[in-house]
Amino acid sequence: MSGTKPVKNLYFIAILSNPEIAESVTAFKHEMRDRFGAKHALKVPPHFTLQMPFRALPDQESEIVARLSAFAASRKPFMLHLNGFGAFPPRVIFVKPENPEPVRALHDALKPVLRKLPGVNPEKIPHQINPHCTIATRDLTEEMFPEAWESFRTRSFAASFCAKSLHLLKHNGKFWETYMEFPFSAGSDENFWA
Repeated sequence: MSGTKPVKNLYFIAILSNPEIAESVTAFKHEMRDRFGAKHALKVPPHFTLQMPFRALPDQESEIVARLSAFAASRKPFMLHLNGFGAFPPRVIFVKPENPEPVRALHDALKPVLRKLPGVNPEKIPHQINPHCTIATRDLTEEMFPEAWESFRTRSFAASFCAKSLHLLKHNGKFWETYMEFPFSAGSDENFWA
């Protein structure tokens, strides 16, 4: 049928935690679902968003991949320390990074690349990000939020991981999947990984 618009894929860009931390954060998401009815956060792997979702045509994907790959190759791995929980009332509860600065610095460096990525509206690139790893989001009701936040507000959770790459995630129609990983390779040497 002529005149039909090509279907655009939905993507976003993030840092993913290591498998052990992802397992712990996913357990918090399950608790949010089971106790407070908030299950939307389960549709995406535990992550720190660098660029919110954007749509691009399938034939633009190779340019997205090339630009992100080149950018990641110029970056160094860094440690991210998680400590406790935070909230954006009245719907969002998250695992809080103790040192958000490296994620903010990465985002600042990424912004010129984002402005050139197909499908990314420059007006939708945040001036500054507030790094967080969401465990409950849009379907946590305003009525349930105070109880959920009280449950997590003073709970202790501490973990650290080395952010060694950024990820392009792609929506499959039901949930988000890790589509491609772009390793940070600048200045990484054998001693760093020891």
